[in-house]
Amino acid sequence: MIQAVQKNKNFEAMTDALVEALEDKKAQDVLVLDVRGRCDFADRFILASGRSNRQLKALAQSVSVVAHEYDLAAKIEGLGAAEWLLVDLGDVIVHLFLPEVRESFQLERLWSAPQGSVEAR
Repeated sequence: MIQAVQKNKNFEAMTDALVEALEDKKAQDVLVLDVRGRCDFADRFILASGRSNRQLKALAQSVSVVAHEYDLAAKIEGLGAAEWLLVDLGDVIVHLFLPEVRESFQLERLWSAPQGSVEAR
């Protein structure tokens, strides 16, 4: 039980540190989604937008630094196109978008839908 409580505190602290790192690099529209019970591969998504490819890469680097502080490896996907970067930290997935790409994929809408419901298109 003590180990679970400690893990939870570290999880919350890491989430806060990730959000702070993104905000320090001027990320826009930072959103944390709890996807436990709706997603098999992660517990939390963090979504944020950047104004340029260069800023997205800086945001991903900032996330990677925080991950290292928590002894986690950060796997960064999408560096080639740099329109949507995904930083995989295991239980936390950070999605970094250009605004038009974020609007196109609408992950907030997809993962915010009530469990078991089907939304009309």
